[in-house]
Amino acid sequence: MDERDIHQQIDELVATEHRLRQALQAGELTAEEEHAQLRAAEEALDQAWDLLRQREARRNAGQDPDSASVRPVSEVEHYQQ
Repeated sequence: MDERDIHQQIDELVATEHRLRQALQAGELTAEEEHAQLRAAEEALDQAWDLLRQREARRNAGQDPDSASVRPVSEVEHYQQ
């Protein structure tokens, strides 16, 4: 997965967040459903941002950015973007 793919995934996850919030406001989801799905999207976003940072760090260090890998949610959760 290269940066373009990761950015596309981020855009899709952000759009998912917006759709979930709209669905809650429209009464199409319960608060519990929205919360669970929103949490999953936020965790995936944390992982995507982390992967971008890893790739950039490896490239800046003269290493292969393709050797970066997705880390577990527990490791990247609540990163500041």
